[in-house]
Amino acid sequence: MATAEAPRQYVPLTCHGHSRPVPHISFSPLENDDVYYLISACKDGNPMLRDGQTGDWIGTFIGHKGAVWQARLSPDAATAATASADFTAKIWDTHTGELLYTLQHDHVVRAVAYPPDNSDLVATGGVEKKLRIFDLTEMKPKTTSEVTTNGNNTEAAVVPCTIQASSAFEIGAGVHTASIKFIVWTRDPNILITASDNTLRWFDLPTRSVVKQEVLDGEIGSCEFCALAPEYTSKTDIGEGLPVLAVAAGKSIYFWGGLRAMDELKRAKMNHKVASVALDPKGRKIVVGEDKPATWVRVYRWDDDVEIDVHKGHHGPVWSIAFSPDGKLYATGSEDGTIKMWKNCEGFYGLWRGGAGGTGERTAE
Repeated sequence: MATAEAPRQYVPLTCHGHSRPVPHISFSPLENDDVYYLISACKDGNPMLRDGQTGDWIGTFIGHKGAVWQARLSPDAATAATASADFTAKIWDTHTGELLYTLQHDHVVRAVAYPPDNSDLVATGGVEKKLRIFDLTEMKPKTTSEVTTNGNNTEAAVVPCTIQASSAFEIGAGVHTASIKFIVWTRDPNILITASDNTLRWFDLPTRSVVKQEVLDGEIGSCEFCALAPEYTSKTDIGEGLPVLAVAAGKSIYFWGGLRAMDELKRAKMNHKVASVALDPKGRKIVVGEDKPATWVRVYRWDDDVEIDVHKGHHGPVWSIAFSPDGKLYATGSEDGTIKMWKNCEGFYGLWRGGAGGTGERTAE
């Protein structure tokens, strides 16, 4: 791919706190007053919630006994779902940090997903090679009254529920031949997509069957929807205002659009292995994380594939890239245990004060 004149550089924000690699990061939808959140999975077993604009730490979800491979926020941002090597997925209250549900599996859980408009359903997948859907409304966490230490006040405590995988709905039994690494739910709630080894599969939930399959260039490194909040979208965006599925596999990147993400918009071959990819549909930019041994993030123009920027701040491969719901920044999660946030707009925003950055870095507490 060709190279263009470098754009104005802004100093990235660096979010510390994790002690092991960060395999996955994800933003919440846009809340009132343009507030949004960032959640990160980490192999230290402690997923973290942050302010999406500033990267400031809000809280850590404590309770997993193994690496956390994936973390996502619900459509209403009231809960978070995490997938772990401890054979569980867990659902957390994002306001209190309390554990609400443990979804007990028989092996490592690698992937979790919510539908676009329903915070009571969660899909899981992992080393068992089974795609399951859990209905959280079938069992509610109980609340008990506990006496606080001063003996005068009572405080409600949540007793989390454990839901066995056997009580979930299995979709496409026997279809997957390798671990399920990613699950994404399309804008059509009846269509769900899995990434397993080098294959994408589109499942129709009413029939529990595969309706489309794509074999890609290599093992899939990332598979995520890139979507701006509705108030920031327009028909002139890539994908015409609908979420765009961005997939990195081998040395190739792929993009699908449409209500069911079945319309291929673009594919491009890179001259290096890719670990992750994300899309800015309004700014028409592709952000690519290089795979081992490289640690750089490269930015390309969608329309002509010209490289317009290179970010060299990480000290390990970048496994996950996500754009904020307003598109004004993007975040990268790395093997080096840090998350970096990169400005994607002009003027004042978050902790950036409008000017181009120097050589230093800012740190989000």
